[in-house]
Amino acid sequence: MEAWSRRKPLEAQEPAVGMTKALSIIIILIMIVQIIKPLGLPGLRKRSDFWKLALGALGLISLTVILSNGS
Repeated sequence: MEAWSRRKPLEAQEPAVGMTKALSIIIILIMIVQIIKPLGLPGLRKRSDFWKLALGALGLISLTVILSNGS
Protein backbone atom coordinates (compact mmCIF):
# COMPACT_ATOMS: atom_id res chain seq x y z
CA MET A 1 0.00 0.00 0.00
CA GLU A 2 2.94 2.36 0.45
CA ALA A 3 3.51 2.54 -3.32
CA TRP A 4 0.08 4.09 -3.79
CA SER A 5 0.76 6.79 -1.21
CA ARG A 6 3.90 7.91 -3.08
CA ARG A 7 2.06 8.62 -6.31
CA LYS A 8 1.78 12.19 -7.50
CA PRO A 9 -1.56 13.90 -7.05
CA LEU A 10 -3.73 14.23 -10.16
CA GLU A 11 -2.98 17.96 -10.40
CA ALA A 12 0.71 17.20 -10.93
CA GLN A 13 -0.07 14.87 -13.85
CA GLU A 14 -2.26 17.27 -15.83
CA PRO A 15 0.45 19.02 -17.93
CA ALA A 16 1.48 15.71 -19.53
CA VAL A 17 -2.14 14.95 -20.38
CA GLY A 18 -2.49 18.38 -21.98
CA MET A 19 0.68 17.88 -24.00
CA THR A 20 -0.51 14.51 -25.27
CA LYS A 21 -3.90 15.93 -26.29
CA ALA A 22 -2.32 18.91 -28.04
CA LEU A 23 0.11 16.65 -29.89
CA SER A 24 -2.75 14.38 -30.96
CA ILE A 25 -4.79 17.28 -32.32
CA ILE A 26 -1.83 18.71 -34.24
CA ILE A 27 -0.99 15.35 -35.81
CA ILE A 28 -4.63 14.72 -36.79
CA LEU A 29 -4.77 18.13 -38.47
CA ILE A 30 -1.55 17.40 -40.38
CA MET A 31 -2.99 14.04 -41.48
CA ILE A 32 -6.13 15.75 -42.78
CA VAL A 33 -4.02 18.23 -44.73
CA GLN A 34 -1.98 15.32 -46.16
CA ILE A 35 -5.17 13.63 -47.39
CA ILE A 36 -6.54 16.84 -48.97
CA LYS A 37 -3.28 18.12 -50.45
CA PRO A 38 -0.06 16.12 -50.02
CA LEU A 39 2.68 17.96 -48.12
CA GLY A 40 5.32 17.14 -50.73
CA LEU A 41 8.00 16.23 -48.19
CA PRO A 42 10.24 13.24 -48.90
CA GLY A 43 8.17 10.15 -48.12
CA LEU A 44 4.93 12.17 -48.03
CA ARG A 45 4.35 12.86 -51.71
CA LYS A 46 1.13 10.83 -52.14
CA ARG A 47 -2.20 11.15 -50.34
CA SER A 48 -2.01 7.54 -49.25
CA ASP A 49 1.16 8.28 -47.23
CA PHE A 50 -0.84 9.72 -44.34
CA TRP A 51 -0.38 6.43 -42.45
CA LYS A 52 3.29 7.35 -42.01
CA LEU A 53 2.16 10.39 -40.06
CA ALA A 54 0.03 8.14 -37.87
CA LEU A 55 3.04 5.96 -37.05
CA GLY A 56 5.09 9.04 -36.23
CA ALA A 57 2.29 10.34 -34.03
CA LEU A 58 2.12 7.05 -32.16
CA GLY A 59 5.84 7.25 -31.52
CA LEU A 60 5.73 10.88 -30.37
CA ILE A 61 2.79 10.31 -28.04
CA SER A 62 4.48 7.23 -26.60
CA LEU A 63 7.65 9.25 -26.03
CA THR A 64 5.65 12.00 -24.34
CA VAL A 65 3.98 9.51 -21.99
CA ILE A 66 7.28 7.80 -21.16
CA LEU A 67 9.04 11.08 -20.43
CA SER A 68 6.18 12.43 -18.32
CA ASN A 69 5.94 9.26 -16.22
CA GLY A 70 9.70 9.11 -15.74
CA SER A 71 9.89 12.43 -13.91
